[in-house]
Amino acid sequence: MGAPAEQDPLVTIRPVRPGEHEGAGALVVAAYAALPGGHSSPDYERELADVARRSKEAEVLVAVDPDDTLLGCVTFVPDTTSPWAELVEEGESAIRMLAVDPASQGRGIGRQLLRICIDRARERGSVGLFLHSTPWMAAAHHLYEQAGFVRVPERDWRPVPDVPLMAYRLDLMAPGRGGPA
Repeated sequence: MGAPAEQDPLVTIRPVRPGEHEGAGALVVAAYAALPGGHSSPDYERELADVARRSKEAEVLVAVDPDDTLLGCVTFVPDTTSPWAELVEEGESAIRMLAVDPASQGRGIGRQLLRICIDRARERGSVGLFLHSTPWMAAAHHLYEQAGFVRVPERDWRPVPDVPLMAYRLDLMAPGRGGPA
């Protein structure tokens, strides 16, 4: 394994702004469309694109360059009260729809978005950070595992027959994972 990419000092992570909802949604759709296998559907693409709704029901964060060009996007689900909290357990936060513009991948932007979600979960006092991923998101799996996430197959599920979702969880209470030592 190579060394993890360093944080790009020219990238800022911040909440999405209302004027960016459409662009952030298009970025998420493009990132998912670039995955091998083409497992998307028009309904799911509409859901991916609806950043305006997600920003009302969860926290949508974007990665931008110094010119405010959108490079990446993630939905942070603070707790189980959000409609985006699929299979999230009490005391956990979650990550949904982590995406990096295909032209910006490989620069550590996904790692930065993941790191900010881990920090947000810690700030909230969450006991864990949960997410689902598809089998064809291999680069993301590597990123999650490097950050300390572990597979929790008992929480896998299939929202539709041809889309298996693999569960990952970061224990924020374990020593060395951001919880108490």
